[in-house]
Amino acid sequence: MSAVIECDRLTKRYGSARGIDELTLRIEPGEVFGFLGPNGAGKTTTIRTLLDLQRPTSGEARIFGLDSRRDSVAIRSRIGNLAGDFALEPQLTGRRALALFAEVRGMTDLGRANELAERFEADLSRPLGELSRGNRQKIGLILALFHDPELVILDEPTSGLDPLMQAEFLAVVGEQRERGATVFLSSHELDEVQRICDRVGIIRDGRLIATDGVERMRERAYRNVAVRFAGTPDGQRLGALPGVEGVEVIGDLARFRIRGSVDRLIKTLAGDEVVDLELTRPSLDELFLDYYREGDAR
Repeated sequence: MSAVIECDRLTKRYGSARGIDELTLRIEPGEVFGFLGPNGAGKTTTIRTLLDLQRPTSGEARIFGLDSRRDSVAIRSRIGNLAGDFALEPQLTGRRALALFAEVRGMTDLGRANELAERFEADLSRPLGELSRGNRQKIGLILALFHDPELVILDEPTSGLDPLMQAEFLAVVGEQRERGATVFLSSHELDEVQRICDRVGIIRDGRLIATDGVERMRERAYRNVAVRFAGTPDGQRLGALPGVEGVEVIGDLARFRIRGSVDRLIKTLAGDEVVDLELTRPSLDELFLDYYREGDAR
């Protein structure tokens, strides 16, 4: 089966400024793919170029096996999209916006709009200009999903949503996967990506530096450890444990990072008097840096 999205050395430059540089990527049918990177890395540029909202400088992209430029009208009839800068006329109500989108798509009703509005607690009767950022985002999500598209492309979809609505969004994405849709989403939320995506791509300075399965990401993602002992820690002994690196001892406190299983660490600490123990996941920025270091090493 052909890829749903396929990019071959896709490049977009703005004069001498960088956009994306020779991005090569393949996303399979039914896959939920997370696109990670800090602001300015090229996530939105990639999406806009894929959707033919701007023309590539070089390279090519195909969606459903169709050329993203030549066949853009046919492609758009089969997708749902939420832009990172989603905006419509402020006087439009959510329901009127949905009716316009449905008409353009040749639909005779509003599809799943009412169901999604209930789940997202979205008010379709108020003008968009009167809604908060989070409530406008709910309308954008409904517009992207109400027609059950084959491919859903979402740029920072949970921006402005409260935790309960973020959880509901993740449930909806899971349902999209179950019905066989493909989802491509950019995000800053590592936990969000880990919970719902099958694979992730990490982009830096316009270049795709890593593509990993989420399980692989979980395996390689280290944890920060801080252990306070009743006495002086044995830094050398801690540093010899599997997966432990960067041991720093300050008085009765030992700090380090650990990858993989913590079983050996816990068994080792059981022989000491431990006053306090803290394990934390890295921030998204720290995870980026970890991948970036590996990319630079290559």
